[in-house]
Amino acid sequence: MSPRAGNTGPHTLAFVESPVQLLNVLEWAHGHAPGAELTLVVLSPTDPMTRGQLRRMAELAREEGHEVRWEEARGGPAAPFQTIGGLAGMLRKADRVVLGDPFSRYVQLLLTITRATDLVVVDDGTATMEFVSQLARGERLVRWHRKGGRPSPRDLAFAPISAAARKRLTPGAGRGVEIFTSMPMEEAPPGVTLSVNSFAWTRGRFGPPRITKGADMVGTSLVETGVVDADRYLEAVTRLAKTHGATRYFAHRRESTEKLHRLAVETGLEIVRPDLPLELIARRGPIGRTILSFPSTVVHTLPLALAGTEVRVAVCDIDPDWLTETASPRAQGFLSGVTGTARDVHRLSAVATVPVV
Repeated sequence: MSPRAGNTGPHTLAFVESPVQLLNVLEWAHGHAPGAELTLVVLSPTDPMTRGQLRRMAELAREEGHEVRWEEARGGPAAPFQTIGGLAGMLRKADRVVLGDPFSRYVQLLLTITRATDLVVVDDGTATMEFVSQLARGERLVRWHRKGGRPSPRDLAFAPISAAARKRLTPGAGRGVEIFTSMPMEEAPPGVTLSVNSFAWTRGRFGPPRITKGADMVGTSLVETGVVDADRYLEAVTRLAKTHGATRYFAHRRESTEKLHRLAVETGLEIVRPDLPLELIARRGPIGRTILSFPSTVVHTLPLALAGTEVRVAVCDIDPDWLTETASPRAQGFLSGVTGTARDVHRLSAVATVPVV
């Protein structure tokens, strides 16, 4: 353990499954637990781009003096049992547990084991907004793009564990719950402590960036999650790029190779697969003077990470006609809320696209 992290505070165990979650654990530790003895457990996914970003973020975490434990949590049928068995002792001894995705079944299962008296939820993107709302209303935890659908047999079988996890995430006697977020919060459950993520660690660690004259575009996984039609999305990207002179497209880690290939061929954009979360990429630079985005986490986080620079973040609304037939009934309202609550961004009207026949 390096002197920077220290070892005088309570033992903290953090679980992350994405690069953004790991970044936000570092932000939380920097501002709210500088003396904590932090063990960061990476529950590694299988897709190569996410794993690559997590490896880079793990290096940064070690440089900050934190212990990192890499778990091949999805490396075969027996992997979950081996992972949970190996972590059970640490979970029972931890004074505080930090987690990035309360909707994750993996994390919900781990929550049923821990005896920690302090629980901290750090941002996993805009899903945090939905989590807080569902917790406040006492609803079952369901990701926003799945809400409205009928529970699967697997959902029903897991329901008791999910309910137990939700109970653990509700403040009670001798148990505190903190939500560390850069998202706007209109309501919070009674007893929950809200703390602001201002991306102070990111600004102090990187930059300021060199700013170019052109525009960059940020990709989204709304097609991959079944919310937005692929053809409509490609046409919208094409029109935005031409209107604003964008030359680069920063791919979301979940975007498919096939879709990105179409974008490159049909739009002429340079496709960039970032090796770190976009907040760090933008802060390091070079970055366009204008960053174009659809409703996503970055419309909230990039203005914070780039505070004090001349970069403008512009967000384009999602036209209801772009939604797929299988999109959740809540999709349009949720996406509009993501855009409408963003601070320090320029709002663009949805670009017109030709109806798909």
